[in-house]
Amino acid sequence: MLDALIRGFQGGGPFMFAILGVLVISVAIMVERFVFISVKNRIDTTAFVNKIIELVQKGAVNSAIELCSMSKAALPQITRAGLEEFGKGPNEIQNALELAAMAEIPKLEKRTQYLSMAANVATLLGLLGTIFGLIDSFEAVANADASQKATLLSQGISIAMNTTAFGLIAAIPALIGYSYIQEKTNALVDNINENVARIYRRLATPPRGKAS
Repeated sequence: MLDALIRGFQGGGPFMFAILGVLVISVAIMVERFVFISVKNRIDTTAFVNKIIELVQKGAVNSAIELCSMSKAALPQITRAGLEEFGKGPNEIQNALELAAMAEIPKLEKRTQYLSMAANVATLLGLLGTIFGLIDSFEAVANADASQKATLLSQGISIAMNTTAFGLIAAIPALIGYSYIQEKTNALVDNINENVARIYRRLATPPRGKAS
């Protein structure tokens, strides 16, 4: 199977290198997005939110801010912005949380849409390579002996179709990666919004006490 792929790649012409470039870029984006969403933004949400609420109830807002500073994940960073406005009016706290969310949420969604575009580009490159390959094949057949035309035509079509096959090989993983990462991102954003709302309710109605 691997030998057939190598032979097909070698016989597919210059479009193969363009498709390979799209595949490499897609894989790089998928790996980077997976690490960013599933590793760098992975925290025990329930424990974090409960700890923040506990500290706020005790009036230990500075300790809550320090806890947020220990993580670069989106939820702690958004929460920190609200905590820094603690003691002010609900509108000020809400605005701070919304501004922080506007800065952090796009980081979660960054570059994901390129996977969908890469899948389309890989497919189109494959089709374009096939068209140019067929054109070259028919031109070669037109100038060949009658006894060789059938052989040359079949060989040319086989080579031309390789670009379509490789275009699909590059497009399918990109589409799968796009769907998976988009689903993970949406779930993470929903989770952040839900927990930010919980924290906001606590910050907007703080208990009496002195921040420490």
